[in-house]
Amino acid sequence: MDALTRLAGLSAPMNLEPDGEPGSNTLTRRQQDAICISQAQMPNGRQITMLKTLLTSACERNCFYCPFRSGRDFHRATLTPDEMAGAFMAIQRAGVAQGIFLSSGIAAGGLRTQDRLLATAEILRQKYRFPGYVHLKLMPGAEKAQVERAMQLADRVSLNLEAPNSQRLEKLAPTKVFLEELLQPLRWVHEIRSAQPASRGWQGRWPSMTTQFVVGAAGESDLELLSTTAALQAQLGLARAYFSAFNPIPDTPLENLPAEAPLRQHRLYQASFLLRDYGFGLEDLPFQSDGGLPRDVDPKTAWARQNIAGAPLEVNRAGRNELLRIPGIGPRSADAILNARCRSPLRSLDDLRHIGIRPDRAAPYILLDGRQAPRQLSLW
Repeated sequence: MDALTRLAGLSAPMNLEPDGEPGSNTLTRRQQDAICISQAQMPNGRQITMLKTLLTSACERNCFYCPFRSGRDFHRATLTPDEMAGAFMAIQRAGVAQGIFLSSGIAAGGLRTQDRLLATAEILRQKYRFPGYVHLKLMPGAEKAQVERAMQLADRVSLNLEAPNSQRLEKLAPTKVFLEELLQPLRWVHEIRSAQPASRGWQGRWPSMTTQFVVGAAGESDLELLSTTAALQAQLGLARAYFSAFNPIPDTPLENLPAEAPLRQHRLYQASFLLRDYGFGLEDLPFQSDGGLPRDVDPKTAWARQNIAGAPLEVNRAGRNELLRIPGIGPRSADAILNARCRSPLRSLDDLRHIGIRPDRAAPYILLDGRQAPRQLSLW
């Protein structure tokens, strides 16, 4: 069985017979359909296609939510670093994927698994001279030298915390240690970026760093998740937190737990962007008494209803940070307003539309040249 066929087994639970020539620059339709290709947005807004895969689906850890947990009965697949790098380059040359997101199950310990991930990235960069996007996972328990080497090879590194604290992690992955195995490598990323020149990183810059949380499987509140997110952003320079709504997997200890609502995941993303990009603090978010965010309205609108519905902001005088508190106005819209009002006052919703802003959400919370804009009231 060739590497491309086994790669399909790592990307999706399908069994394929080899029906292409190993090493060719073309992929069969069956191979393309089985390989996990996702769209990813870069920090500059550019979209790329990315192969999202594992080096091995074998894992010695018994995380309660995970389809790859040890002891679960399903077909496993493994590629060597040479095979993975070669398979990806065939996919890249075929125009199917432009970048790679490379993770792995943990086999023979986190240190050895991390070495195999690093070897794969080194082959891509050094043997194949691949200059494109590489997102490299850090394994639980990785050493500082391994973290630094990953940062010299990748455009982005990440390690999934899975839970917001040790108590919640115990319910998801009792063999993982929150502080020493998971949080410590993220701290090292920050330390290396702070202490060493960016010229040591890949193409003269250090990679960005992300993490991911499983949502709804350990009884955690939105306040817990966002408190950890805010601390990571402020203290370690976390670029982004990802939230994955729990879905039960057969033959796992949590198979009978109900799935988490996708809307909760969506509200967590909205709130995390308010913390990262809009100048909101954790204390500004509209948490309810149980620590959850409201589901019926987005968190920015919920804040505005509580704080500025009765005292609308004057668009022609508000500072950038104040503009960012208004529903419907993001960083680009705020900058457009600041630039436009230098030329002449903004007096109507049409003036906002002319500079590329859709003002319907903002209208209840703003004044334009001292007047509240007329708007259609909701009937419901």
